[in-house]
Amino acid sequence: MSDIDVRYPIGPFRLEGEVTPARRAGWIDEIAALPRLLRAAVTDLPPARLDTPYRPDGWTVRQVVHHLPDSHLNAYCRCKLALTEQEPIIKPYDEAAWAMLPDSQQTPPEVSLALLDALHLRWVVLLRALPPADFSRTVRHPEMGTLSVEKLTALYAWHGRHHLAHITALRQRQGW
Repeated sequence: MSDIDVRYPIGPFRLEGEVTPARRAGWIDEIAALPRLLRAAVTDLPPARLDTPYRPDGWTVRQVVHHLPDSHLNAYCRCKLALTEQEPIIKPYDEAAWAMLPDSQQTPPEVSLALLDALHLRWVVLLRALPPADFSRTVRHPEMGTLSVEKLTALYAWHGRHHLAHITALRQRQGW
């Protein structure tokens, strides 16, 4: 039995060490690549496998696919708020409750894959065009405190890898 925590197959988010322009560019590249990688991870899965939880009491593959654009759309808006307002207070949302809504349980994955394609294209254009100083602009999250655009970029690069690994690790464990 593996000692890897299936909830965190790549480990929890940590932002450690110096943030360099190259490191920041790497996070943006990861955000750019996620739609293609996610599509590759789920394209050939039949409905029964899409509706398989990635872990006991966890979300199904379908719910994970729909969660990513839900979450990343919020992140994109948070970045835009940080860039256009002076440290705005942002609203958290109940991602587990969102995952239980009918659209997250019944919609074909292609709908969210297309949404993620368009969303990430816009987000990457924005992030790649920012002057370095704009990455220090912030929002205030009621639960997480002050978050800079830089930290949001790192967090959501990790977030994409994290949920992609839920799917790819499940496929590996199941031999799909």
